[in-house]
Amino acid sequence: MQNRRSFVSGLLACPLCAAAARAEVAAHWSYEGADGAEKWGAIDPTYRACAVGGEQSPINLEGAVSASVERPRIAWPPEVYAIVNNGHTIQANAQLGGRLTLGKETYELKQFHFHTPSEHALNGARLAMEAHFVHAQPGGRLAVIGVFLVPGAANAAFAQLMKNAPATAGEAKLTAPLDAARLLPNNRALYRYEGSLTTPPCAEVVDWNVFATPVPVAQADIDAFKKIFPMNARPLQPVNRRFLLKG
Repeated sequence: MQNRRSFVSGLLACPLCAAAARAEVAAHWSYEGADGAEKWGAIDPTYRACAVGGEQSPINLEGAVSASVERPRIAWPPEVYAIVNNGHTIQANAQLGGRLTLGKETYELKQFHFHTPSEHALNGARLAMEAHFVHAQPGGRLAVIGVFLVPGAANAAFAQLMKNAPATAGEAKLTAPLDAARLLPNNRALYRYEGSLTTPPCAEVVDWNVFATPVPVAQADIDAFKKIFPMNARPLQPVNRRFLLKG
């Protein structure tokens, strides 16, 4: 459970997440055990979508329909991010108004965070980690960029984050600007589908855009994350009648 200070800072960084943040204060949740992912829908009435929603995330990215999918246009200025351990993940809160454009729709970067193993599966396999870049519109709609992270050559941006990541609940500030775009693959082919938050309250308000090509990061940095959070990934959810596009 995040402390009051990190709760307030997270709320300011992501006003769209206010309902989720209030719910977290009201009812603790975890990934395993008595309040684990399979029980989220029964923990609190505001989490009901976790159990009954028909467009839940994450999913297995397999059997996609090939389509002419417009690639997201990303403009994230380098920033001295606040790095928060909120009890569930390591999260970088954005303040400089980075932008994501999908077609005619524009979203503002609010935060990005990490999961291990990857929340989405790629052709049935979950990879080492996954980064989620959360963008919001004033009306409440979210667009999330997902990036798979796999062991390989060191990634300077991820190394900088893990060097400063708090080992316990709390906040740290980077000492130099970080270019989050260095966590993106050069090949921008992606999967797109309509889904949900992967944490309570599991609201179905997310346009998911998951890049197909993983980004290498140092195994030592993956291990550093797993030392803090050994497992923080929700189980795969049914695709149901949704369209999964790839382009």
